[in-house]
Amino acid sequence: FKSFSTLKNTITNHYNDILNYFERRSTNASAESFNSKIKNFRLQLRGVKDKAFFLFRLSKLFA
Repeated sequence: FKSFSTLKNTITNHYNDILNYFERRSTNASAESFNSKIKNFRLQLRGVKDKAFFLFRLSKLFA
């Protein structure tokens, strides 16, 4: 029954997001895609040392 409790808590915590999908058919897929692009860009640089420069490059490439 522990897994049912976990499922209940998940649904309770994300209730509004779940209903939003059924009412408006909107998801966070675009945000997840952008997040993936940022992660891939960061991997290409082999880590980030200068945060300001990283954000500058990111804004120039994906803005």
